[in-house]
Amino acid sequence: MTSDAERSLIGQLCRRTGFGANGPEIDTAAALGYQAYLDRLFSPAEAVEDSGVAATPVPAFTDTSTSGTRDLLDWWLARMTAASNPWPEKRTFFWHGHFATSIQKVRYAALMLKQNLTLRTLGGGDFRTLMRAMLTDPAMMLWLDAEGSTAKAPNENLARESMELFSLGVGHYTETDVRQAALALTGWRLSRTSGVATFAARNHAPGPETILGKTASFDVDSFNDLLLSQPACAQFIVARHWFRLGSSAAIPAATQHNLLTAYGADTDLTALARALFTDPEFTGTAARYALVKQPTEYVVGVLRALKISPPTTSSVSSAGSTAGNTTGSAKAAQILLAALTGLGQVPFEPPNVGGWPAGQLWLTTAAAQARLDFARWAVTTGDISTVADTSASSRIDAAAYLLGIDSFSDRTVAALSDVAADPPSLVGLALLSPEYQVN
Repeated sequence: MTSDAERSLIGQLCRRTGFGANGPEIDTAAALGYQAYLDRLFSPAEAVEDSGVAATPVPAFTDTSTSGTRDLLDWWLARMTAASNPWPEKRTFFWHGHFATSIQKVRYAALMLKQNLTLRTLGGGDFRTLMRAMLTDPAMMLWLDAEGSTAKAPNENLARESMELFSLGVGHYTETDVRQAALALTGWRLSRTSGVATFAARNHAPGPETILGKTASFDVDSFNDLLLSQPACAQFIVARHWFRLGSSAAIPAATQHNLLTAYGADTDLTALARALFTDPEFTGTAARYALVKQPTEYVVGVLRALKISPPTTSSVSSAGSTAGNTTGSAKAAQILLAALTGLGQVPFEPPNVGGWPAGQLWLTTAAAQARLDFARWAVTTGDISTVADTSASSRIDAAAYLLGIDSFSDRTVAALSDVAADPPSLVGLALLSPEYQVN
């Protein structure tokens, strides 16, 4: 029988590798045990055979027109909600924040989709390959003005961000490094019709350049290799994983050593994630509820817990709504967009190349009304029978089970007791509780 402590730990693993965790999901994971559940999450077969993925096929964009922005958002929300193994989607969401790119500037939904699929496909492999792909990713090229960068007119945006935000961090390069790296990245062109990046040697700076203390005639491949050879790169990627998936506190020295060892010379991202989720600092109590849920995690977690299926493009365009708990209307799509907008995080629309904020910055008074409106809609749309079909005296515990919360504080219990006779109000208030805002 699983102890309360073991169940709490497994609940944390479910939340950090997915989007929230309801009681039944934690039950399933607990029945397998911590290590077996982790193995299943990281099994390639699980991703291939995922029924939720099969039910949310990738939208077809036949060209690079500027239409389809909402179709793209609706699809990814549906995929994140439906996936039976949420880790590939959570991992993709992690990389979407790391290589933050906005459709508001890129404009082409097909290129944003292509980047999303690249992050999903390569995000569990080696960082060397992923980083190289992003340097000539069409959406990234448009986002950071790399398209058309020539030896005579090099653009520094991609060179700067590839070091500051993607691989090394502040303080590990100079302005001279930026200018020299910009020359190394020249010569790439983008066809907006096909969405394919090609190299035009005549527009590439011949070199040599001196970058990070090394002199050579650099191109995109050798520049990528140079970045990956820097000790600061591994440290940066490890720290970013810990900050987003482990704890907002600084990474302990022993944990950093363990994660760097797992990441290794192969820059193995799956080995890094496994090491993080099995590190004593993660499995101990210090990391428990140490992160604030990002708005997308919050919204998708509610949808999963209450069995609400977000509308897809086809369901929004069809007349009326489908039966049961499937919200197949344009109104539902607008409610979800309003919630994400009000909370401050719309996928595919990061505010800048640095991505979204983290931690307590999400817990603002400005977002409180959006969270309240969304909670009210969710409890009247979703399945709260776990709570409604329970006696009033047991409903607070039932709400905690439904939402995957270990337990409520005495203060929260007192507030919930006032509405225990009304299941929708009880679940709605539980969705607003401090215990449900943390991860």
